[in-house]
Amino acid sequence: MLNYKHLYYFRTVANAGALNRAAEKLHLTPQTLSGQISAFEERLGVALFRRSGRRLELTDAGRTALVYADDIFQVGAELEDALQNRLAPRAHPFRVGIADAVPKVIAYQLLAPALALAEPVKLVCREDRLEQLAAELSIHRLDMVLADRPLPATMDIKGYSHPLGECGIAFVAARSIGNVLEQAFPANLHGLPLLIPGEDSALRVPLLRWLERKGIQPTIVGEFGDSALMSAFGQAGAGVFPVPLTTVQDVMRQYDVSELGRTHEIRERFFAISVERRLSHPAVLAVSEAARQRFRPQGD
Repeated sequence: MLNYKHLYYFRTVANAGALNRAAEKLHLTPQTLSGQISAFEERLGVALFRRSGRRLELTDAGRTALVYADDIFQVGAELEDALQNRLAPRAHPFRVGIADAVPKVIAYQLLAPALALAEPVKLVCREDRLEQLAAELSIHRLDMVLADRPLPATMDIKGYSHPLGECGIAFVAARSIGNVLEQAFPANLHGLPLLIPGEDSALRVPLLRWLERKGIQPTIVGEFGDSALMSAFGQAGAGVFPVPLTTVQDVMRQYDVSELGRTHEIRERFFAISVERRLSHPAVLAVSEAARQRFRPQGD
C-alpha cells in the first residue's frame, strides 16, 4: 500500500525544489527527509528526482507522481471541508483549461453561467498552451478546455471539439492613436504600430493575410501569446490591437481605448474541447448554452 506520509514528503520537496527548504517546512533534518524520499523511491521502483546543481529536478516519473499527488491531497482537502461543513451544499469542482489565446472577457462571459447552476460549482481555471491543456484533459485533470481552434489532428489525444461560435474582429487603440486618424477604415491602419497575437493563436494567420489582401502595411511592434497582456500594451499606447466583436464594448470600457474599425472578413472562432462526443456535464452544457446566446449563427 502507498505510504501517504512519504507521498506528502515527496510533494513538499517537489514544490520547494530543494531538500533543505522542504526539511525546514516539515521540521525535519535534511538527512531524515532524504532517507524518507529514498525509501519512497525504493518502494516505487523509480527515481523521482535528479540533482541539478543545488536544486532537485523532477524526473518524468516524478512529474507523473506529482500530478497524482496534487489530486490526492486536493481530494483530501475536499473531504475534510465536506465533513466540517456537512450542512452546507457541496460545490463540485468544474476544472477548465483556458488556452492563452482566448480573450479573458470571452472566457468570463462563457463560464459565468456555470456558477449560476442549481447545483453549486467551484470553478477551477488553468491557463496554458492548448497542447498542454489537451494533455491534462486526456488524463481527466480537466473537464473542458476553452480554445480558439479545434484540437489539432496531429495530437495523439482522444477528444472532441464542440464549436461554440464565431464573430468578426474590431481594431482598437489608445485614444492618443485613434484621435489623430483622418483616413477611413481600413486604410487608417496603414503605417500604424500594430500588436498581433502570437504563433499559438488561430487568429494570427487570417489577420496577416487580410492585411496583405487589403494592401495595408502596419508596423508590427509586438506579438503576444496572452490576450490580456496584448490589451495592456495597447492601453498604454504601444499600438493598435484586434479584439472579438462580441467583447469590443467591454474592452473599450475596461482599457479606455477607441474603435478604429471592424471587419467580418476575419472570423475568430471558439471551441469547447472535451472527452465527450456528446456533451453531458451540466457545467459544460451551461457554457454551450451561453455561447448560443452570445454568438449569432450568421453575422454579428
